[in-house]
Amino acid sequence: MKKVGALFLMVFLAIIGLPAFITSFLGDSPAVKPQELAEKKVEKSNKKNTRMVKVLDVQSGKIMNLEFEEYIKGVLAAEMPALFEIEALKAQAVAARTYAVKKINQKGKEDLKGADISTDPSKGQAYLSKEELKKNWGDNFYTYYDKISRAVEETRNEIMTYEEEPIEAVFHSTSAGITQSAEDVWEVDVPYLQSVESIGDQEAPSFESETKLSKQEVYQLLKEKYPDIVIQDLMQQIQIIERNSGGYIKKVQIGNKVLSGEEIRKLFNLRSSCFSIEEEGDNLIFFTKGYGHGAGMSQYGANYMAKEGKNYREILTHYYQGVQIKEINEIEENILKSE
Repeated sequence: MKKVGALFLMVFLAIIGLPAFITSFLGDSPAVKPQELAEKKVEKSNKKNTRMVKVLDVQSGKIMNLEFEEYIKGVLAAEMPALFEIEALKAQAVAARTYAVKKINQKGKEDLKGADISTDPSKGQAYLSKEELKKNWGDNFYTYYDKISRAVEETRNEIMTYEEEPIEAVFHSTSAGITQSAEDVWEVDVPYLQSVESIGDQEAPSFESETKLSKQEVYQLLKEKYPDIVIQDLMQQIQIIERNSGGYIKKVQIGNKVLSGEEIRKLFNLRSSCFSIEEEGDNLIFFTKGYGHGAGMSQYGANYMAKEGKNYREILTHYYQGVQIKEINEIEENILKSE
């Protein structure tokens, strides 16, 4: 009996004690270790694929070294209201990312002091830091920023391409119900920037507006910009020559000058080049529809489409004709630096 008991004890210790010894000697159990290894592998991979971008802050003049997707979050928060539908925010995130990649590829054409892109909207895109957003959003910061982050993360690395190249992903706040083609705005035919219907813009708060300028202000602005202009009777010598199918002005004659609608929009700081003019005593009133140049994606149109159940890919391929949505690495490995 003693021998049987001793033998039983030895078997018991072998069954129970040996795994414990192996575990203590080798570390975690085999069931847990592969999971930890996988997590470490993903972490290492993410770190390796982290893309950095140098951003010139026009206010401070300093260059910020930012992780690219974090930069896109700051752009998205600055360019589109966080209250918009998530699919509209995703569409804007892809447009903003594409626009940034295109600008970075064109680096060298502008004085960026060694940066890749600028927070000056005329040289890049608007951008707001977390600190600025906390001031702007107050108690809503975490709710809004989580939504912005979701839109960026769920489209991470995605850009729009045409013939394997990042597109000029221009966008604007509100169209006049129909967007403009690139040819209408900049007199350059771009296949993916064609005029398309933009339903829902009429619901935007900025759809209709008016700008009142004195005749003297109008005359002075024209004379400063075009010193050789000749005007005798301002209202009598303003003649709209051509509008496009969306109602935007293509050509207008003022005195001896023929100007584009875009030139007039910028000169008089109008919200849109889709306008009409009325005389009121010593003033001229410009009645506009839409907000912005009108080419590419309408943000309020995108939000309307999202409300109607369209996803961000459907929104983007509506406003940018014939484009493909791909990951950055599919187009060019070294568009942005990797750590």
